[in-house]
Amino acid sequence: MELTLVLLIIAVGLTFDFTNGFHDAANAIATSISTRALTPRIALALAAVMNFVGAFLGTEVAETVGSGIIGAPTGNTGLLLVLGALIGAIAWNLLTWWLGLPSSSSHALIGGLIGAALAAAGTVHWQGVLDKVVVPMLLSPLIGGLLAYGLHAAILWAFRRANPHRAGRGFRIAQSVSAAAMGLGHGLQDAQKTMGVIVLAMVTAGWQDSFHVPLWVIAVVALTMAAGTYSGGRRIITTLGRRIVHLDPPRGFAAEVVAAGVLYSTAFLFKAPISTTHTITSAVMGAGATRRLSAVRWGVARTIVTAWVLTIPGAGLTAAAAYVILRALPGV
Repeated sequence: MELTLVLLIIAVGLTFDFTNGFHDAANAIATSISTRALTPRIALALAAVMNFVGAFLGTEVAETVGSGIIGAPTGNTGLLLVLGALIGAIAWNLLTWWLGLPSSSSHALIGGLIGAALAAAGTVHWQGVLDKVVVPMLLSPLIGGLLAYGLHAAILWAFRRANPHRAGRGFRIAQSVSAAAMGLGHGLQDAQKTMGVIVLAMVTAGWQDSFHVPLWVIAVVALTMAAGTYSGGRRIITTLGRRIVHLDPPRGFAAEVVAAGVLYSTAFLFKAPISTTHTITSAVMGAGATRRLSAVRWGVARTIVTAWVLTIPGAGLTAAAAYVILRALPGV
């Protein structure tokens, strides 16, 4: 039974990884598509390749997810807890993808872990949740929005006498680089969350003693996320790239550069699993607000923020229900 559960968790974990790829593909490429800097297929291919490469850049976030959110569970009960958490996260990803809302796959997974742990009477490291999840969740969108506003304001000043057509063409080229940087950051951040859950399952089953991420786990997760990213996520791409604010190439470049910088700094310096969705969405709002505050469609933004707020409890409740159902199955 233990072997079956671990293999099932790996399979379901990779399913989550795939949904993370197509759900969050918009994070890296929506701005480049909406400004026509890249065609959709080229942008998706670029994001998939950079997601794959980014997954190999570090494992610090994976170790935080594996050991810093909940106490290491034991036995079959612990494996069912991890499986329930993944089911809750996948269900939330599919719901928000269907609705076209750029919610956070990262927070869906974390909410799933918390919900399943509470249902299983397990340990939740609330201080770790506060330090590594809640604080970054609040600060990263704020910092991303303010920095994107400031960077685009600086771009407007620096190119105030430039030929608009020539400058626009230059920023379209530059967006190829900034979109690649976003794809790399997404792979660095989001792929590690699936790695962390798979390693948590292996530690729970006693297959390994530490939360070190084996190379085969990194490779399989990277390939799965890249495949999910290439499959796209056009509903969310439309919301992020067009419905929040009208973007031109300089604004798209500013949003992507800032969001990528926030992703790298939090992964390497703070080992915090922040949301690429929250970061790029707030950066898009910040860059768009330089035209005027009313240029941002705040009604759409409010709907997105509501989805952000509901993600952890929504995924947590779904995961808790999944755990209870799994425990009630005969022979489990």
